[in-house]
Amino acid sequence: MTPITRRGMLGLSGLLATTSWRSGASAKPLGLPIGLQPYTVRRELAQDCEGTLRKIAAIGYQELEIGNPFYGQENDGLRKLLKSLGMTTSSAHYGYPKDSSEWAKSIEHAKMFGIKYMITSAPSEWRKSLDGWKRAAERFNELGEQCRKAGVAAAYHNHHFEYVVLDGKVAYDEFLRLTDPKLVFMELDCFWTTFAGKDPVAYMEKYPGRFPLLHIKDLKPGFPPSTDSVKGKPYAEVGKGIIDWKRIFQAAPKGGIRFYYVEQDECDRPPIESIRISHDYLNELSV
Repeated sequence: MTPITRRGMLGLSGLLATTSWRSGASAKPLGLPIGLQPYTVRRELAQDCEGTLRKIAAIGYQELEIGNPFYGQENDGLRKLLKSLGMTTSSAHYGYPKDSSEWAKSIEHAKMFGIKYMITSAPSEWRKSLDGWKRAAERFNELGEQCRKAGVAAAYHNHHFEYVVLDGKVAYDEFLRLTDPKLVFMELDCFWTTFAGKDPVAYMEKYPGRFPLLHIKDLKPGFPPSTDSVKGKPYAEVGKGIIDWKRIFQAAPKGGIRFYYVEQDECDRPPIESIRISHDYLNELSV
C-alpha cells in the first residue's frame, strides 16, 4: 500500500462528502453500507464462527469490524470467507501495543485485510488523571504517525468513562484537544456518549472531520446519565430506544462519517434477532 500524505489524511474523513449522501439516498442512512461490530454475537461466533458469519451476511450486513485475533480463525481463511460472503472490513480493533514493533505487526494485519482505521484504547491507569490523558494523547499521536507512514489511520473508541470531569475538564475533550486531528481519528460511540449525558451531534459539530466511524446502539428510557459503573441493561436495538438517529445521521457528514457499526453489548432477545431488528430499522431509515 502506498503511504498517503498528511494532506491525504485530512481528506479521508471528507471522502464520501462528494458521493453517497449527495446521491439523495432514500434508505440506509446516507447510502452507506450497514456495518456490524460482531461483539454483539460473540458467544455465537465462539461456538460456530463460520455459521454465524453466514447468518450476519444473510441479514444484509456488508461491513464487519473485526479484531485480531478473531474467534480462532486463521487470517487467510477469514479473509477468504468474508470475501465469499461479500463483506468488507474497513476498521478493526487491536490491543494497545507495548511498543512500536508490536504496533507494526498490527499494521501488517490491517494491510492484509484492507483495514483503513486501526482502533485501540489507552491503558486504564492513564484514564485516572488529566496528566494521564495527556500521556495518552502523546502516545496516540505517535501511533497515528506510525499509521500514517504505512497508509492507514489510527482511531480511538470511546465509552462513557471518558466524559468524566477531572480538575474541571472533561477528559474526552482534553484528549480531542491534545491529539493531532490529522493523525488520530475517533470512533464515536453514540450510545455511550448519550449515556454519559452528552450529545453526539454537539461533538460532531464542534470537531468536524474527527469522527469517520460511529458505533450505534440504542438507549432504553429511565437510565440517568453516568460516567461510572453501569447498573442493569440499558442497551436496546437501534430504533427501539430514546436516541434520535435521524438527527445523528444528519450531522454525521460534518463529523466526517465513512463507516458505522451496530453494536449491542447485551441483548434481551437472541443476539441474531437483535442485530436483525437494528439492521431492518437502519435499512429503512432515510435522512
